[in-house]
Amino acid sequence: MAGGEIAHAERAHALLSASASHRWLHCPPSARLEETLPDTTSEAANRGTLAHEISELKLRKAFTDQMPTRKYNAALKKFKAQALYEPVMEEHTNAYLDYVQKIVHSFPSPPFVAIERKVDYSDYAPEGFGTSDCIVVGSRQLHVIDYKNGSGVPVGAEDNPQMKLYALGALKAFSLLFPVDTVHLAIVQPKVRAEPSEWSLSAADLLAWGKSIKPIAQQAFNGEGAYQLGDHCKFCRAVGRCPAQVKRAFEAGESLPVKPPPLSTWAEFAEALRRVEPVVAWFTGAKKLALSEVLKGTELPGWKAVEGRGSRDYADLDKAFAHLREKGIEEAVLYKRQPLTLPQLEEALTKAVYKELLEDAGHVSKKPGAPTLAPEDDKRPAYNGQVKPEDVFSTPPEQS
Repeated sequence: MAGGEIAHAERAHALLSASASHRWLHCPPSARLEETLPDTTSEAANRGTLAHEISELKLRKAFTDQMPTRKYNAALKKFKAQALYEPVMEEHTNAYLDYVQKIVHSFPSPPFVAIERKVDYSDYAPEGFGTSDCIVVGSRQLHVIDYKNGSGVPVGAEDNPQMKLYALGALKAFSLLFPVDTVHLAIVQPKVRAEPSEWSLSAADLLAWGKSIKPIAQQAFNGEGAYQLGDHCKFCRAVGRCPAQVKRAFEAGESLPVKPPPLSTWAEFAEALRRVEPVVAWFTGAKKLALSEVLKGTELPGWKAVEGRGSRDYADLDKAFAHLREKGIEEAVLYKRQPLTLPQLEEALTKAVYKELLEDAGHVSKKPGAPTLAPEDDKRPAYNGQVKPEDVFSTPPEQS
């Protein structure tokens, strides 16, 4: 990291942060609600921070800092010595660097490149600011590029509010020196997709969107508006204890379609599934939250923590197997040779080598997944295969 730079984990965050904009734009009062709760982190988040610091180092050496090779290698060595470092970070951060280089080289004349630039979008969201991973501007084009290290949730650039807020901040910072007609957003997420997600819009459309969200942002800043439930709840600090979630849980049972025997119709059954599904998801998460609080010493009337099912392990594997061999047990009984699964091999080889040596060479066959029930608004296409109930269930469900 260049001298004077603030470490990623130590940077200040706005109440209306760009990274949480998907949440406060859908549920305005969540911003102030989250403010009352302690921020938490995880090993995955800390690993992502490390990957960002490595990627920043590589981009600064390539575009903005006259960094001697010895200094760069010493800094990279320190990052690699950290406990959370994974060898695959080298491949992934190189992919990010390659993409930025491709963008820079696409300009007819050298563009301006800003790395980890703090941007101000307070014209649209009160006291709003954030740090954009990479901004490239010139020739009436603005590129805002974000690196994401996560593997669990794919993040797309299309209509992404975080990226649009960064772009608004970049326009404010650079448009006087670099007039912009078109804005390009890109998210590089190597653990999820081989190619970056890209989306473009005109600068005029971006400014119009910024103007359209100002009333919502003001509501969020004031802690006003109605709580709204949705997929934006997943990473909210208040998830589980959110008043809207608790209210829905109480109301779900009261609103379920109920009729006398013999059976509900399939339409009533489907409606019950639709209403109960989010409550079941909330209950599962709420129990985990409650357990963590009880283990901290918080008293939850009517609940306690108990010891779950235990497990067995070798006290000392080497000594145990040496003892068994002394007693005449053959090694063939003790060991089972088993090939790595494809996901394990992909991680061991890296995605590029795995694709070249296995997928492209025709050594991987892909089978469709088993049918699973999903809400009607799920983005996946409806399953159209002919499947018998007994192929899915061990015991076919009774028909009404």
